[in-house]
Amino acid sequence: MKFSVSEITDLIRHRRTIYPKDYTDRVVHREIVERVLSNATWAPTHGMTQPWRFTVYTGAARERLSQFLGEVYRTNTPPDKFMQRKYDNITQRPLQSSVVIAIGMARDPNGKINERDELLAVACAVQNMHLTCAAYGLGGFWATGGPMTGTAMRDHLGLGPNDHAMGLFYIGYPAIEWPKGYRKPLEHVVKWEE
Repeated sequence: MKFSVSEITDLIRHRRTIYPKDYTDRVVHREIVERVLSNATWAPTHGMTQPWRFTVYTGAARERLSQFLGEVYRTNTPPDKFMQRKYDNITQRPLQSSVVIAIGMARDPNGKINERDELLAVACAVQNMHLTCAAYGLGGFWATGGPMTGTAMRDHLGLGPNDHAMGLFYIGYPAIEWPKGYRKPLEHVVKWEE
């Protein structure tokens, strides 16, 4: 085999969600972001439709994204459901991150692949992004709340009416110790049939 299974296993088990509040202000260089995105595009894709679409926010664009997210949350949230803590999280996360990547899914115009499979392909792309970030020692967080996945975000990203906004992926250098992980033992989640 060409690759070390133990190294791949270590990387997969090392991947963690690290939230933007726990990032430093150190800038993630463009070359690293391009590698993260390039690796994303090697996810499985039925019919080679490659449905993923990425919009990268850096610098002052993060401030504009923050304002947009705040407006969407305020507009779409009834006053009795408005939570200041949630609003603060939504608007601060882009500013706490070195890079924010909006995740989109563009449907194949021929419709040869069903929507579910296209959504799953994009999810696989995000896993590739997460693993690449872990390999670089970068924190990553995929947020999929309403303001990040609704029609306002879809339109903001220039996606079509049959496409989907699938959240934001935040990247930054961790200011905290790398978190420990845990998963249930296999016997709790696997059933064998022979």
